[in-house]
Amino acid sequence: MDQHPIAPPQGATARQPYMPKTRLAVSLLFLMNGFVTGSWAPKIPEFKEKLGVGESVLGLLILVFGVGSLVLMPIAGGFIARLGSQKVVKVTAILLSPLLLLLTLMPNVWTSAAALFLLGGFVGAMDVAMNANAVEVEKSMRRAIMSSCHAYWSLGGLIGAASGGLMMAWFGVLPHAVFVTLFCLAVLAFAWPMILADHPHPSAAKEKLRLPTNPLPWLIGLVALFSMVPEGTVLDWGALYLRNELGASVALSGFGFAAFSATMAIMRFAGDHVRDRFGGVKTLRISTLTALVGLVLAGLAPNAGLAIFGFALAGIGISNMVPIAFSAAGNMPGLAPGIGLSVATFMGYSGMLFAPSLIGFVAEHTGFSIVFTCVPILFIVVLLLSHHAVHADPKH
Repeated sequence: MDQHPIAPPQGATARQPYMPKTRLAVSLLFLMNGFVTGSWAPKIPEFKEKLGVGESVLGLLILVFGVGSLVLMPIAGGFIARLGSQKVVKVTAILLSPLLLLLTLMPNVWTSAAALFLLGGFVGAMDVAMNANAVEVEKSMRRAIMSSCHAYWSLGGLIGAASGGLMMAWFGVLPHAVFVTLFCLAVLAFAWPMILADHPHPSAAKEKLRLPTNPLPWLIGLVALFSMVPEGTVLDWGALYLRNELGASVALSGFGFAAFSATMAIMRFAGDHVRDRFGGVKTLRISTLTALVGLVLAGLAPNAGLAIFGFALAGIGISNMVPIAFSAAGNMPGLAPGIGLSVATFMGYSGMLFAPSLIGFVAEHTGFSIVFTCVPILFIVVLLLSHHAVHADPKH
């Protein structure tokens, strides 16, 4: 943990390692949220088999998960503005912990849809709250931590996805869901006393819950949206592109997203130090250009090996684009962090959820090579808006 010489807040003594504990707590919240999301992924085939539904119905059910996230994200942002992120993240984390178990116990399609809506909703609501808390910890520490927080989310997702299949095979579906619940409660119990207590501005507590009229959060939301659409494109279509258009084997085709994910995770752990040194604007611009070159290289690659290298390069670039956007959204002048973050997360995750479906339709008619070559056009918009990343830098 970082030990920067800063004055402790009121109520903390000089002997208490206050700031490192708050950073550990928010990192654990990201890990927990990613773990739940990762644990859901290996359950999908069993979920489909239990309900006896086809791919189209399963697709609609998975869409319900996304709709739940998008509905509860702005609601969470409003409550953060009124109550502060600590209270909201605690409540949403408690409510999220048993939802995978609840989903496992649902007997039919309709009750499963309701459980999926709640699961997606509280994953999204907690996402807004933990990002808002991370912004407050950044302010308290006077240094960037958002990229490493997102790295912990990726790590949690990796642990959840990797362990889920093995646990279901060895112990069964229900014991796995019970384990996920107990793991989440244990992580939350450990982090609980260390979560940074923040307080809303007195005027924010009296305001009505409404979307901001200031254009700035929507512009930052565009940065998040156009950073996450390419990420979703690689996730959903990278393997198919390598297999169908570049002749990669089944084993090799999985390396595209694996390389992308690996470089993204590594760079997220390093990203805070990079941003502290170069600032949000310069880091965002370099990251965006790197991602642009990587995806264009992947789209124009004559073979799978070069395309995988392009995806790895894109992962290096994309890794810190969203954390910078979220830090900027939570630090905008004259706006409560929860409101700005709810706009950025809503726009960003809607791109992850819905854009890949549209891209799949386009690719049916054009091919994925053209898609991966043209999607980086979105990065030009990010570059044009990159000066707004100045709000991501902690104020000294």
